[in-house]
Amino acid sequence: MATEDDDRPRKKIMHEIGQDLSLLSVEELTERVALLKTEIARLEEAAAKKRASRDAANSIFKS
Repeated sequence: MATEDDDRPRKKIMHEIGQDLSLLSVEELTERVALLKTEIARLEEAAAKKRASRDAANSIFKS
């Protein structure tokens, strides 16, 4: 039997650095690890793009 909650969109997972983890289930912790790994990859990609842009600008001005 389905409940009304099944029709609601799932709440977006949020993680706060330093948050108390003792109240989270193993599944919730696993979801957060995946979320943070995805965010790390996104941050690394953004940093690489900025580094490449900076290096390109530096090469133009050093000529």
